[in-house]
Amino acid sequence: MTHVSTHVLNAVTGRPGAGVAVTLTDSAGAILAQAGTDDDGRIASLTDEELSGVYRLTFDTASYFAAQGVVGFYPEVVISFEITDAAAKYHVPLLLSPYAYSTYRGS
Repeated sequence: MTHVSTHVLNAVTGRPGAGVAVTLTDSAGAILAQAGTDDDGRIASLTDEELSGVYRLTFDTASYFAAQGVVGFYPEVVISFEITDAAAKYHVPLLLSPYAYSTYRGS
């Protein structure tokens, strides 16, 4: 089974990005999972189905920043990634600030 998880860190405050809505979709745009980050900024598992191909994580950053009273430039962040090993774990963290973001494949 393929394990997909994520973590949001607010790079300005150094604190977890709690309450960020995240959607996992396939390459056709079909929604596979939706969840919100916990108090530690994490979603431990978006899916444990067997996956292969290109997928997208969409982070609702507009709502997150609005709740923080912050004006941001990116209303959403979309991370497209490819699953090539259905048995692997795919951890996709997001380092977020109002005017920049970065990501990487974590473990």
